[in-house]
Amino acid sequence: LKHYVVPGGAIGQTLIRQGFEVLQSADQLDALIDNGEIAGSIIADLHHDQPAQWERLIAKAALREIPVYHYRLIEEALTGEVRIDHLRENDLGSLIPNLPYRTAKRAFDIAAVVLLAPFLLPLSVLIAVAIKLDSAGPVFFVQDRVGHRGETFRMYKFRTMRERSVSGDAEARRDDSITKDGDDRITRIGRYLRKMRLDELPQAGHVLVGEMSWIGPRPEARELAQWYEEQIPFYAYRHIVRPGITGWAQVNQGHVAEIDEVQTKLRLDFYYVKNLSLWLDVLIALKTLRVIVQGFGAK
Repeated sequence: LKHYVVPGGAIGQTLIRQGFEVLQSADQLDALIDNGEIAGSIIADLHHDQPAQWERLIAKAALREIPVYHYRLIEEALTGEVRIDHLRENDLGSLIPNLPYRTAKRAFDIAAVVLLAPFLLPLSVLIAVAIKLDSAGPVFFVQDRVGHRGETFRMYKFRTMRERSVSGDAEARRDDSITKDGDDRITRIGRYLRKMRLDELPQAGHVLVGEMSWIGPRPEARELAQWYEEQIPFYAYRHIVRPGITGWAQVNQGHVAEIDEVQTKLRLDFYYVKNLSLWLDVLIALKTLRVIVQGFGAK
């Protein structure tokens, strides 16, 4: 389908790079509408104060049942990200995401833990034995993470790294929270667990008690979250939904820690919050299966 962009306002380069045609004049749009040549849609900055002729033609197109979209909606669909300059209703639709679905999602989370428990418990015992045989140290890695509504909770994972002492310096603790490419702390069994995401299995317990969900933005280590909040405007907004074992950012971007990468991760998280729905959770679940098979984004 061919889509046409009305010039003016904050139309960005994303649409142009994707091959969308920018209309050269109002007369061109008028002819396309009259000749029935628009099989796709019309895209415009609907917040821009367009000249009267363009506004009349946009209304005319809508009356002819030609789809007319705000450009930000199309950019989000193309990138899977929500770019936010200010926390406004116009950017997110509403600052309080889909309340009815959030209630249904919580019920599904509990049911899924109960149904999967007969499979998860024996598998967890086998993993625990493998960890103890592979390296010295505890079975679980425990860390303070920032979760729903910005509240801190103690999150459990299967240990995949060798333990080492870290000084009380905040910067040192923050650096220790970041897993780097080829990190020499990762154990042999830990590398496999990370690739298959099996180290996350204990978090099913957090889902059961309501600290996490199966799907949502990943909870960050407390030191990292505090740092990000100082560096990135609106970072804390991602805590408006329960953090997840897997999420939109994880299946599209993988593990990140640097500020420029976290900016992208945040836009992906905001896309999830804005479009919170059953179809998006199903899509993330399917992408998670692909991630597990391919080992995408593991460190």
